Amino acid sequence: MTNINSVVVLGAGAMGAAYASRFYEMDPGIISFAASGNRFQRLKTEGLVVNNQHYKIPVTSPEDASPPADLIIVALKHHHLETALQEIKNRVGEETVFLSIMNGLDSESMIGAVYGEEKVLYATAVGIDAQRDGNLINFSKGGTIFFGEAENNELSERVKSIQTLFEKAGIDYQTPDDMIRIMWWKFMINVGINQPSAILSAPYGVFQTSSYAQQIMESAMREAILVAKASKVNLRENDIQEWYPVMNTLDPEGKTSMLQDIEAGRRTEVDIFAGKVIELGKTFSILTPINEFLFNAIKVLEQRSSEN
Repeated sequence: MTNINSVVVLGAGAMGAAYASRFYEMDPGIISFAASGNRFQRLKTEGLVVNNQHYKIPVTSPEDASPPADLIIVALKHHHLETALQEIKNRVGEETVFLSIMNGLDSESMIGAVYGEEKVLYATAVGIDAQRDGNLINFSKGGTIFFGEAENNELSERVKSIQTLFEKAGIDYQTPDDMIRIMWWKFMINVGINQPSAILSAPYGVFQTSSYAQQIMESAMREAILVAKASKVNLRENDIQEWYPVMNTLDPEGKTSMLQDIEAGRRTEVDIFAGKVIELGKTFSILTPINEFLFNAIKVLEQRSSEN
């Protein structure tokens, strides 16, 4: 994998659209979306408006016979992944590589179970502040994509190829030695910031300035650290402090993806955040009362939203 000539983005939400626009600016012929049903029709007819710029990025349906993609970037909500993987099969070839920037800890294994673990790299995006309202997407911070093999003491050829692609597209990236630790660090962040923000209806600015909000956030994070250590992942207390410099660069009025979901009446990803912490807590006999509260509170918000 020396040159990447085709990139498919699976998921045209805030993050997927933000990164797709960067690829389009680099080379309109390299990028397309994959979608089905109503989402396919909307993307095809309306396109997307990213930072006030209208983009008509090509979109393919599950029946499309276009050649396999060199790189598939997966940017879906967790509960859409299983169905979407079946719909993307025509775009997957022998040399296709998957890069999932989805939340949670399970998307790589889910993709690998369908198409083979050898096709999947680990990835997570940190610090992007993209927000979506219909087909309008705005972001001021592109964040950083952390990606690579599980271990990156020596870079594989496919990692080098994607690094070159990101550099051309102006996408900030890092390839850490230990990607599994970074995946858990992002998981800890999501557990800490997404869930309290949804319950409190609080943008980033509240967590940047309120010691009370920070205490809630950090308490949820510490439970994630406990289950990480039990899972033999080297997260530590200092990793909480490493989040603050990133958070403090975000727009104070910006909202987490979970708060956006609650406000839009969409299903949240609480099952892969608090739900995962609770599951692992039971496995390792670790108490997780903060995440149990967050889980139940967010489920109430989802119920109320579905009833309206």
